[in-house]
Amino acid sequence: MNVKIGEYNVLKVIKEKPMGVFLDDGDIGILLPKRYVPRDTRIGDELNVFVYHDNEARIIATTERPFGVLGDIVKLKAVSTTDFGAFLDWGIMKNLFIPKSQIQNIIRPNGEYLVKIVIDELTGRLAASEKLEQFLSNEELTVKEKDLVTLLIYRRTNIGYEVIINNVHKGLLHYNDVFEDLEIGDKIGGFIKNILPDNKIDVGKGEIGYERVENQTEKILRLLQENKGFLPYHDKSSPEKIYSFFGISKKTFKMAIGSLYKERKIELTKDGIQLL
Repeated sequence: MNVKIGEYNVLKVIKEKPMGVFLDDGDIGILLPKRYVPRDTRIGDELNVFVYHDNEARIIATTERPFGVLGDIVKLKAVSTTDFGAFLDWGIMKNLFIPKSQIQNIIRPNGEYLVKIVIDELTGRLAASEKLEQFLSNEELTVKEKDLVTLLIYRRTNIGYEVIINNVHKGLLHYNDVFEDLEIGDKIGGFIKNILPDNKIDVGKGEIGYERVENQTEKILRLLQENKGFLPYHDKSSPEKIYSFFGISKKTFKMAIGSLYKERKIELTKDGIQLL
């Protein structure tokens, strides 16, 4: 059986012991400690567990959910430092180690750092690396224009946020496409806006096209119903006010209310929009 370290696995319970249950790995079994065993678990049940190495380098399972799995780039808080590296709060009982060789900045306890979860070449265990550039490349793209993607805010530039796309590529989210403050390490949904000849990528926040508008029309109708059929927002409202209330850009707002108006679901007044 192929058990994937650093990932979620669905494994069958094969035996019960005082310290917990053992899960089928095609060999002697993987321990799921008693504190993590769901109530009423029986032999033959299948459990979705995260598999990793404990402090003794033994493979072990947990039903806790870490902040990231193998291959993810996540922002983690430092718990402690040593001469050999640092330990990061990973969201599970065992902290994630980042070797000194993979530290790019000075790591201090309680500081938050962007890292990629990897398999350490020396120990074969899960570890973190702060040297992200080695894992990012735009030479061979795995995305195309209009694809929906996951964006991780990487750093700020003069014209926008540099983002990591699907943990693989780098792109740019222009400031004029964003109506909120984003923090380094934030994960948001987005889409591929443009791919330039040198494989540089411009991205947008949210969804694209009519799928995006259709989702927002439903949201606007719900908000109208929750506010006695009237909202004091219109095409003269500021982009900041629209984003603050609806969570969308003014352009998307205008497209959505235009669609609702054509469907005769709303009336446009000088003071806002009225549900019909």
